[in-house]
Amino acid sequence: NPAMQRVLALVPVLAESPISVLICGETGTGKEVLARTIHEHGARAKKPFVAINCGALPDNLLESELFGYKKGAFTGAVRDKPGRFSAARGGTLFLDEIGEISPAMQVRLLRVIQEREFEPLGGSRPEPMPARIIAASHRDLLKMVGEGLFREDLYYRINFIRLDIPPLRERREDIPALSMVLLERSNQQMGGNVAGIAPEAMCALQDHDWPGNIRQLANVIE
Repeated sequence: NPAMQRVLALVPVLAESPISVLICGETGTGKEVLARTIHEHGARAKKPFVAINCGALPDNLLESELFGYKKGAFTGAVRDKPGRFSAARGGTLFLDEIGEISPAMQVRLLRVIQEREFEPLGGSRPEPMPARIIAASHRDLLKMVGEGLFREDLYYRINFIRLDIPPLRERREDIPALSMVLLERSNQQMGGNVAGIAPEAMCALQDHDWPGNIRQLANVIE
């Protein structure tokens, strides 16, 4: 698909760059796969790739997951626990569904990205954060900025380069190749020996609209 070719053509360039990248696309289009591809094709490939779904955690848990905490920071903190910022040091931190974070967390995240340092909960001194940031969202962040739901300064901090992944219904010509890759993976994971996909089955796959995108296609192949 031409739109995907344009996206993939940028991967080698972005892989060698430290700048922040924003990946946009519907749920299931492969945003994390693209983020990992960028990470694995650059100088950071041997360093950690750390992913966190920002929309899956409430603010207090997201804060401790990102920043970590020191012993005694709160009830139950019986030892130091490094956060995702520490774990990603030297590598890539992938912030999935960044459009779901609260205004308060947006402020904290903006400061980390600006200052390139963070302070664990209960800590008394900042720590460096030399990780590359790749963010992703299925929401229109620019529209959210206009509605006052997402900070404009944070948007431009994470959006040096924006990559838009088209939904599967707009790249039907890729379905045969994707299906065969997913079939091979399914064979390996499930101990199967399915040799291929019948032409009439492939036509049915290409005719479907795939509201769940590649994730849904993978489930159907399995």
